[in-house]
Amino acid sequence: MVFSSIPFLYYFLPVVLFFYFAVPKQFKNMMLFLASLFFYAWGEPVNVIWMLMTILVGFYSGRMIEQYREEGSAKRLLVLSIVIHVGLLVYFKCAAVLPIGISFYTFQILSYEIDVYQGKVPAQRNLIRLGVYVAMFPQLIAGPIVRYTDINRALSERTHSAENFALGMRRFVIGLSKKILLANVLGRLCDIFQASNDKSVLFYWLFGIAYSLQIFFDFSGYSDMAIGLGRILGFHFPENFNYPYISRSITGFWRRWHISLGSWFRDYVYIPLGGNRVSTRRWFFNIFVVWILTGLWHGVAWNFVIWGLFFAVLLVLEKRWLLKHLEKSRIFSHCYVLLAIVVSFVIFYGTNMSDLFICLGGMIGLNGLPLISKEFIYYLRSYGVVILLGMVGTTPLIKMLIVRLEQNTFGKRAVTILEPLLLIGLMLLNTAYLVDSSFNPFLYFRF
Repeated sequence: MVFSSIPFLYYFLPVVLFFYFAVPKQFKNMMLFLASLFFYAWGEPVNVIWMLMTILVGFYSGRMIEQYREEGSAKRLLVLSIVIHVGLLVYFKCAAVLPIGISFYTFQILSYEIDVYQGKVPAQRNLIRLGVYVAMFPQLIAGPIVRYTDINRALSERTHSAENFALGMRRFVIGLSKKILLANVLGRLCDIFQASNDKSVLFYWLFGIAYSLQIFFDFSGYSDMAIGLGRILGFHFPENFNYPYISRSITGFWRRWHISLGSWFRDYVYIPLGGNRVSTRRWFFNIFVVWILTGLWHGVAWNFVIWGLFFAVLLVLEKRWLLKHLEKSRIFSHCYVLLAIVVSFVIFYGTNMSDLFICLGGMIGLNGLPLISKEFIYYLRSYGVVILLGMVGTTPLIKMLIVRLEQNTFGKRAVTILEPLLLIGLMLLNTAYLVDSSFNPFLYFRF
């Protein structure tokens, strides 16, 4: 089951919210845990066993690590638990049969166990609470990667209010609209390009731009929906995107893109390896290790390794000498980042090395293709408005306009009146698209 589906929107979610708010406080975690297991089992009932195994291993490992923290055995217990979790993750990625959300919930339970070992949080004594942390359906399939420290208190004591409900629903509808009205439409263009027999250099670039926008709106849309649902249920999940496409460097881009994953690798891999407080050679080694692992987190395939190495090289170049040049020119720095983003996601898209090199070659005119083709012109005209809207949507322009509008009394009243009408209109439009179209891909099922 996915958020952008009729069964979720009009059956599962209303029923779950009704019973969640109807049951007494002491049963809310149990209600949420059972609903999450049902959500997960909807499409993959067999794979629920692996999630339950992860929860059980994490629960008992956390308690034993805390109990023996002052002894050497605690470290051995932590290492054993990490081997089990990472071993399962690697096995499924290599087997190409990936339980939904395993990359996300594996990293969540690892952060919990490491934080317990380091004494940052006490081990959870309630199995259901830890189960809710690992399996909670809002952020189960596409993140953000929530740290145990972020929601430890909320697992036992959280508040609900009409304001949080309204804010959560607004965030959810905005994320749903990103996914259905932008990501899905752009995804259709990407599929058309792949099936086309009239490719050209500019058509390749149109594809690269469309896919870069699609993956942003797909992933950030799901993050928005997760954060919104969490807010409704009384949880405050961390932000996962902060307008990454307006960055002026790749360093800045990765502070804004998939923030929860980047901060996880920083805190649990990069810093323990020594970070930048080591020799230059070791520093570069640390960067490459982190980015190879980041690539492999997305999949055990050469295109993901190349994708990770691509960013590692750019980050090393920036840290050594490029950043000081990027700071001199706003236009050049933005162009450089956008070019790197498009190329990186073409690499990311590749299903095999042959197709990857054909695509990259097509972008620089190495495949004997014309610069322009009839299909490029046709689909540029057909999807030009959506691409333009997507480009605007990657910037804070709309948010800035709303803030400016709310600075006077009339504008604030207008926003108060129009916002619920706009959200209702978006919800109706999203529903119409879902009813009318069977095209509803979810990119992060791959991870």
